[in-house]
Amino acid sequence: MHPDSFYRIRLLKDLFRIVAVPCLLLSALLRIFDRNPGLLTLPLHFLFLVASALSRNHYWDWVHAREATRLGAVQIPRVRGKWPGNIDIYFGLVKAAQSRSLGSYQLDLFEQYQSTTLNLRLLWQDLIITMDAKHIQGILATGFNNFWRGPRQKERLEVFLGEGIFNRDDDSWKAHRALARPFFARDRITDFELFERYTTTTLALISKFAATGRPIDVQDLYARFTLDAASEFLFGKNVATLASQLPEPGRARMGAMGSATDDAFGAFAQAFEAAQVRVITRARRGYFWPAFEFFFPDPQVRFRRTIDRWVSPLVEDALDNRSSMRKAGLKSSLDQSVFLEYLADSTEDRKVIQDQLLNILLASRDTTSSLLTSITYLLSEHPDVTRKLRAEVLAHCGPEGAPTFATIKSMRYMRAVINETLRLFPPVPTNARESRPQASLLPESDGTYHAPARPLYVPPSTPFQYLSFLTQRNPALWGADAAAFDPERWLDARLATFTANPMIFTPFSAGPRICIGQNYALNEASCFLVRLLQQFDSFALAPDAQPAGSLPPPAWKAGRGRDPVEKIWPQAALTAFVKGGLWVRFGRAAR
Repeated sequence: MHPDSFYRIRLLKDLFRIVAVPCLLLSALLRIFDRNPGLLTLPLHFLFLVASALSRNHYWDWVHAREATRLGAVQIPRVRGKWPGNIDIYFGLVKAAQSRSLGSYQLDLFEQYQSTTLNLRLLWQDLIITMDAKHIQGILATGFNNFWRGPRQKERLEVFLGEGIFNRDDDSWKAHRALARPFFARDRITDFELFERYTTTTLALISKFAATGRPIDVQDLYARFTLDAASEFLFGKNVATLASQLPEPGRARMGAMGSATDDAFGAFAQAFEAAQVRVITRARRGYFWPAFEFFFPDPQVRFRRTIDRWVSPLVEDALDNRSSMRKAGLKSSLDQSVFLEYLADSTEDRKVIQDQLLNILLASRDTTSSLLTSITYLLSEHPDVTRKLRAEVLAHCGPEGAPTFATIKSMRYMRAVINETLRLFPPVPTNARESRPQASLLPESDGTYHAPARPLYVPPSTPFQYLSFLTQRNPALWGADAAAFDPERWLDARLATFTANPMIFTPFSAGPRICIGQNYALNEASCFLVRLLQQFDSFALAPDAQPAGSLPPPAWKAGRGRDPVEKIWPQAALTAFVKGGLWVRFGRAAR
C-alpha cells in the first residue's frame, strides 16, 4: 500500500467508529422498539452522536482518573477553553503561528495555569505540551521505554522520510542507529579538510558581496555550505549548490523556510523545506489533520518526487558504479569514508538507502546551517562579543592559520558563544513523542510553578509536544537574564546551574536518541567560524533586503522575553529557520 493511502484509511476507520457505529446502533434500537421518528430522524441521530461522544469521553475520563489514583499520581492539568472541544484554543494556536513569536501562546497558557505541562484537549483529543525539564527528561531518558515516535508521527512523516532513522522506533530504529553510529566516529567527524574546502568557497562568495557593499542571505548560503559538505560526506560527490544561483537582495521572494530561487537547486530546496512545513502544519491540525487533505492529492508525494529527482541519480550512479566494479572483480571507486558505500554494504534495498541518506541529509544540512545563521545574527547584534571571539581566534590560529581539533578544543569562548546560541535558538526548538499503548508516569515537576509533588499520569497513546527552547529560556531555571545573549554564563559561576541539571539544556536531544551527529555539527560550525572571523570583523543586518512580511510585527515591541529586541522572525518546521532569510552585510577585517 502506498504511504499516502494510510492516513485516508485511518480517517475512514475513525469516522466509521465515531459516526457510523452510533448511527447504526440507534437505527437498530428504533427497529427493535418499532419506532419511526419521521422528520425527527436526522436531529435524533445527531443528538445520539453527541450523547455517545460525551458518554465515551466521560467514561474514559473516569477510567483515567481511577488509574491515576491507583498509581499515586495526578492527572495533567487540562486547559479549559470557552468553546466546545477547545476550538478557541486551537484557533489561538493557528493564529499565533502567523503573528506571534515562537512558543509565546503556549507560554501564556503555562503561566495562566501555573503549570509547565498541560493537556490542551483539542477537539476532545488529548494533546500534551510541556516545557518542564524533569518531564522532558522522563520522556527522553529515564522513561525512554514508555515513549516513542509513535504511529501518528510516522503517519505525518512517512512519505517524506520513509524508512529513515527519524521515522522509526524499536528494532528498526536500533538497527538504523547501530548502522550509522560507527560512521560518526572521531576520525570522520574531525575531517577538517572537508570543512575547509567548502568554507573557502563560501567565504569567497561572501567576499564578492562584501566588496560591493551588497547584503547576502546567509541562511540560504549556510544551507548550501552544509549541503555541499554533507553531499561529499554522504554521497562521495559535491553537488555544487554554492555554484548555483543565489538569492538577490531586493528581488528575492519568500520561500517555505527562507528566500527562494528558481533554478534546479531552488526547486529541490523549496520541496525539501515545504515538506518539513507540511509536517508541522499537520501536527498543528491535530489528530484529524487527514480531514483537511482527504479530497486532495497528498502534497508530500509531489515534494518527495522533486527531492528524489535530485537525490536519486546520486544514489543510482554510485550503486551502479559499485555493482559494475564488483562484477569486474575490482574494488569500488567509493570507499568506507562515504556513507552511501557504507550503507550499501549493509543492504541492497535502494529505497531504504535513499531514505536513510535523506534523513541524515536533513540533519546535517538544516541543523548546522540554523546554528550558523543564529550565531551570525547574534554577532551582528553584539559587536563586543564579535571582538572578543575574533581575538580568541587570532590568538589560537592567527590571521591565516587553519583550525585543528586541538585549537578548536582550546577555544573556550567560542564554545561558550556556540552554547549560548544553542540555548536561545536551538536548531530543533520543539519535538514530539507519543506515550506507548499503556499508561505511564512522568516524574515530579522541575518546580518552576507550584506543581504538586507527585508524578503525573499519562494516558495510553497520548501525543506529546515538548518545547525545549522554552525550557532553555526559562528565568526560573536560568535566572532573570535568561532572555539575554550572554556567553559569559558558560564561563562564570552561572555554569553551575547547568552542571547541576543538564536537562535544562538539550539542543541535541538527550537519552538513547541523542543526536549522533552533534560533534560533526559542532566541528563544522567551529571550523567555519574560525575562517569567517579571520577575514571579517563586523556583521550588520540588512532589513532593507528582507522580503516584505518577514520582519517582526510592531506589536512585538510591547512583548516580553526577547520579543522587544528581536530583529528577525524565528520560526520552526522540523528545524528552526528565519522567516524570509537573514540578510547581512559583512565588513572585511583590515590586514
